[in-house]
Amino acid sequence: MKRRKFIRTAGAGLLAVAGVQIGDRLRPATAQASSGLQVEWLGHSAFLFSANGFRILANPFRAIGCTKGFRLPKVQADLVLISSQLWDEGAAENLPGNPRILFEPGSYDIGGIQFQGISAPHDRLGGRRFGQNVVWRWSQGGIRIVHMGGAASPITEEQKILLGSPDLALIPVGGGPKNYDAAEAKAAMAILNPRMVVPTQYATPAADRGNCDLQTLQPFLDLVEGMNVQRINGNSLSLRANNLPAEGTLIRIFSEQGLLV
Repeated sequence: MKRRKFIRTAGAGLLAVAGVQIGDRLRPATAQASSGLQVEWLGHSAFLFSANGFRILANPFRAIGCTKGFRLPKVQADLVLISSQLWDEGAAENLPGNPRILFEPGSYDIGGIQFQGISAPHDRLGGRRFGQNVVWRWSQGGIRIVHMGGAASPITEEQKILLGSPDLALIPVGGGPKNYDAAEAKAAMAILNPRMVVPTQYATPAADRGNCDLQTLQPFLDLVEGMNVQRINGNSLSLRANNLPAEGTLIRIFSEQGLLV
């Protein structure tokens, strides 16, 4: 088995991350960066982001519990981001191509892209049960992305400054002991004010219902009734910054068809 290349940051505390964050927000987009972003849902909170030939895989999982019926996300990627080392969002072993892996909070510059990993409790007990979750922020293909991973704690004022207002936010909605429930997810949306939201980490037909403590998507859909919600007939979409609304938030729901075993 190939050795995983985990990348760590030395001494990258909150102030260091904040400095990179603010600078990144002020940096003008390049012509190459405006070429657009391809987003592919692979199940649960696993996504593949592709732009300009650079592929980022977020939160690959093992087939267990809520992800039991999904195909494993064994896709080719240049970089892997994981939010925690729990099996449903941090199973980065045996991936093709031996990609680099980021799993700790801090600031990183890889492939010309600046990544910020921000620590947040993975439960409502200050991390005492499930440890810390890493929220990832980066810009790719001209799109500012925030992947909340398995966030379960409210966004603090300090975190709000670090995260900014993304173009695309991937927010867990299924509840349980280690993810936002519907109301908490909606509160996070109000704080981040993203141009587009994709809900993640909810019970789907892939779940082993006896071993999955998440709710379905429906409680979240009930709370956002009246907002701009659309279901996508597939598991991928192409985004360009100039095609996203200047005001309001789009909510897009991917289909799990084709992702199930």
